[in-house]
Amino acid sequence: MTVDIICFFIAFFGMEWVANITHKYVMHGFLWNLHEDHHVIRKDRAWQKNDFFAFFFSTQSIIFIFMGTQWGYPALAGLGFGITAYGFVYFVVHEVVIHRRWRWFNFTNSYVEAITRAHRDHHRVRSKEGADNFGMLVPPLKYFLKEKVSNTQ
Repeated sequence: MTVDIICFFIAFFGMEWVANITHKYVMHGFLWNLHEDHHVIRKDRAWQKNDFFAFFFSTQSIIFIFMGTQWGYPALAGLGFGITAYGFVYFVVHEVVIHRRWRWFNFTNSYVEAITRAHRDHHRVRSKEGADNFGMLVPPLKYFLKEKVSNTQ
């Protein structure tokens, strides 16, 4: 594999860790004022202040892609494309599958149920402190186990 493909996969899979840490310590930390409206949702607005974070991460990936493709750093391009791919998957899972802000499709399986349950548990807390499950694409194992228990009853 070439360095750009390796960096793509490093960025894509590493972004779950980055998203988890950023969510826990930045969004539920010093930038809570931007993230709060995602926990206390106002139905009268199509956009939330929380949506700013998508622009932050997309700007990073654009810079990496530009530097990689225009200045000859394929590793940076790979990182940029990996961040972009993660962002797209994050968007679909978070906004379309879980929150249903856009109703493009509707499907369910044990993975979707597990991530939805984990995210719902995260949203039970309406304040800056006390939340858990800060990741998005890799829910804790207990949410899969709950799914298996509920299917057998």
